[in-house]
Amino acid sequence: MHLHILGICGTFMAGIAAIAREAGHRVTGSDANAWPPMSTQLERLGITVLRGYEPAHLDPRPDVVVVGNVVTRGNAAMEYVLDAGLPYISGPQWLAEHVLCDRHVLAVAGTHGKTTTSSILAWLLDYAGLAPGFLVGGVPQNFGISARLGRSKFFVIEADEYDTAFFDKRSKFVHYRPRTCILNNLEYDHADIFPDLASIERQFHHLIRTVPRSGRLIVNGVDASLARVLAQGCWSEIEYFDREDGWYACPNADGFELRVGGIAHGQVRTPLAGAHNRSNVLAAFAAAHHVGIPVTTLIDGIAQFRGVRRRLEVVGSARGVTVYDDFAHHPTAIAVTIDALRTQGPGRILAVLEPRSNTMRLGAHAGELAHSLRDAELCFVYARPDLHWDAHRVLADVGARLRVHHDLGSLIADVVAHAQNGDRVLIMSNGDFGGVHGRLLDALRG
Repeated sequence: MHLHILGICGTFMAGIAAIAREAGHRVTGSDANAWPPMSTQLERLGITVLRGYEPAHLDPRPDVVVVGNVVTRGNAAMEYVLDAGLPYISGPQWLAEHVLCDRHVLAVAGTHGKTTTSSILAWLLDYAGLAPGFLVGGVPQNFGISARLGRSKFFVIEADEYDTAFFDKRSKFVHYRPRTCILNNLEYDHADIFPDLASIERQFHHLIRTVPRSGRLIVNGVDASLARVLAQGCWSEIEYFDREDGWYACPNADGFELRVGGIAHGQVRTPLAGAHNRSNVLAAFAAAHHVGIPVTTLIDGIAQFRGVRRRLEVVGSARGVTVYDDFAHHPTAIAVTIDALRTQGPGRILAVLEPRSNTMRLGAHAGELAHSLRDAELCFVYARPDLHWDAHRVLADVGARLRVHHDLGSLIADVVAHAQNGDRVLIMSNGDFGGVHGRLLDALRG
């Protein structure tokens, strides 16, 4: 079968491409933009990305067009698909019908930590010899690819609450029908499609409705929003983490002591920093244990987890300055990422932020943003041309630590001028940020 994927460079759709290619399908695709790590993943797979959305890209006629949620009415390729009567389907529905239909699906949902938790979970299953399939929104370093078909009945998927496609406004995760489902946390996000937190909670309850009675929910035991979701009705087993009567971490100098139901199960050593990552590990442990992996194997496996690209990833160092890349694009994620870096050792933190997501650009989190940057010694913010708010005014509480730039060249020069030996530059964006990571390292070396 020949699949043509519209919006192929998105993390989810690039994963669909990888799985379809592994399953033996011919895969082509087009997108307006491409950046690592998905562009390099597609290149390694031999999948050519056609730039733009031209009707000519659909010649020869594919058997089906898989439509990403970045595609809207008015898109030239999509208008051609509709006019020509070409078969089309959303990415989540294609995955559900062709890959997930006969699998034990382990889904990871939540505002924060989905990619890291699903990467940990896939690795733990793999370490235990279960050879799972997976699709996550990043590249786990243990695998070097964001998605694979797998050789067993188990499939791990990052379950996103964003809408499915322009013709299917349900959240993606309602298509997946998990038997094991992690609910990591829940905050307001995606202001471009959700008017308030209650509307997101409703979508999470739709997900809960799809989990069978014999399935299991793995739930953050201290999250008030998730408690409200469960109060709407629940028909499956529930197991909690971050709660003393469930899966619980007692931090110490070497990592944390694992307790389950109040019973100690040994010392856990993990390369992941920060309290949020302890929660991610606990959630993955509970989900992996649900499919039969012993606790001792989980503890051994997590010690060999190598992290995820673009999650506090060291890009390089120059002149005694280490440059990190992170996907953080929500105030909570920004704060916990800075905190996690702080725990990794001494040295100033220079935060470099691009408010790029739709929610950030619209200003839905503007009131919380200054507070999220409180623990960085200096804060460099790129005020994009499409920003809907005044960065100087909104971030005034950052005080003298704030430096706002409207040009990437001047931002890079300013970081270089202030960087000192031993500093850590933390670059945060959910896009390629104009290649600022490499440009900054080049400037530091120069």
